[in-house]
Amino acid sequence: MTETPSELALPAQQAAVAAGLDPAALPRHLAVIMDGNGRWARARGLPRIAGHRQGADAVRDLVTNCVEFGIPYLTLYSFSSENWKRPLAEVEGLMGLLRRYLQSEIDTLHRQNIRFRVIGTRERLSDDIQKLIAGAEAKTAQNTGLTLVLALSYGAREELVQAVRQLARAVQAGGLAPDAISEAMISQHLATFDIPDPDVVLRTSGEQRLSNFMLWQAAYAEFVFVDTLWPDFDKSALVAALRSYGQRDRRFGGVDG
Repeated sequence: MTETPSELALPAQQAAVAAGLDPAALPRHLAVIMDGNGRWARARGLPRIAGHRQGADAVRDLVTNCVEFGIPYLTLYSFSSENWKRPLAEVEGLMGLLRRYLQSEIDTLHRQNIRFRVIGTRERLSDDIQKLIAGAEAKTAQNTGLTLVLALSYGAREELVQAVRQLARAVQAGGLAPDAISEAMISQHLATFDIPDPDVVLRTSGEQRLSNFMLWQAAYAEFVFVDTLWPDFDKSALVAALRSYGQRDRRFGGVDG
């Protein structure tokens, strides 16, 4: 069973305290909109793909740091359903990076006891990438540490449409009364049915919008927006974001006790 922040193993508690964080105030689920790769590259006179490559290094560091602090769930908005509209060369470059990540990093994730998951319309991905994803998920399925979720070819509106269609079919078949549909039932028909809702949604690069990411799941999430471009997002930036989250008063629509 995955530990809650208050039940973190001693090494994770010590790491959090050493970084100036309260172990009891860490999020259970951190969701990240990784933004700014293109601007990072442009500022250096480099092609956009160079920013994406540097961003992949930031992903590795973030995963390592989340493991160190004992954060149970990390979701990364890696490629949106709208990103398919980008120039073909950029899309092919991103798919190449994804392919290499799946080929080179899964063994490392497995050794770290990390469970790997993908949400999104994977049918739009190439057959070989789909096979790599399926293999990575199967290989790490029994791991009990950090759950790393990549949102690939993902769009929250599309996710909600698919959930509504499933429920509509059940109603049409006579197995479900419309009035029986509940919030919990909708959540169970989303791609994240076995993942807790994010406690915090972090976006880099100074932009302040969700961009069709986890619209349902983020209903009570705290938002942390930072100016840092994603390739420059390091451990100190993560600690600052986690400290900001830890200072929030989360009432979930209630009032102070």
